[in-house]
Amino acid sequence: MQTIITASETSSVSTRDRGLNYGDGFFTTAIITHGQVEHWAYHKARLIECAQRLGFPALEFSALESHIIQQIASQVQAVLKIVVTRGEGGRGYAPPSECNLNIIVSVLPYPAHYHSLHETGISLAISPIKLALQPHLAGLKTLNRLEQVLIKNALQAEQSDDALVLDYNSNVIETSAANIFAIKNNKVISPRLDECGIKGVFLQSLCDKLAIEFKTISVDELTQADAVFVCNSLMKIVPVKSIGEYCFDIAHSQSLLNELLAKEA
Repeated sequence: MQTIITASETSSVSTRDRGLNYGDGFFTTAIITHGQVEHWAYHKARLIECAQRLGFPALEFSALESHIIQQIASQVQAVLKIVVTRGEGGRGYAPPSECNLNIIVSVLPYPAHYHSLHETGISLAISPIKLALQPHLAGLKTLNRLEQVLIKNALQAEQSDDALVLDYNSNVIETSAANIFAIKNNKVISPRLDECGIKGVFLQSLCDKLAIEFKTISVDELTQADAVFVCNSLMKIVPVKSIGEYCFDIAHSQSLLNELLAKEA
């Protein structure tokens, strides 16, 4: 069973909810454009994968999709956030044998500053907070985001837009809120995400347009690339103008990307 909750000032979730107590859940965040959820098929696939890998019962999408359509029909540009928790129950960490899932649907304002990032580019500091390796959760967007909270907290001491995040082997993984990819010698590379990190919906959709090689990438290799970009469902593709002291010509970066997209079209 599942209960759909529309997020508002008057909505509430039980203090015994496993999402609150243990981070036992997952979520996805999408952009709404003219009453439509962009890349909904990918967001739906993410929710299905998270439910399967975390041992949740299958979501009832007909009811969820009907609810979403009602909530977003009048939205020109906004953000849709879907949070799924396992609900109440179980003994301590052990989940209940039968779950009544809570699905919290929020419609939020679109971050206005994202529009300018495509023109100005984004600067990245290298985060001192590294990601732990956990293959069982790798790629999933779970409710356990304490690493990202620490990363954002450390970023406040930097004069950068976001942080480049490494794993404990000092391999590049992602930024605090986006995936990362680079162009080198007309080839597109992106970090492997089989031990940690989030497999972003926008990055997955980009794989339909570009041949992307997922590989182990060091900071040195990334800074020596011809162009570097970050991407997520809300900001889409944004060129990186700097990583620490290394700078990139974002006009040249955008030109390289446009050439590859045109070639693959």
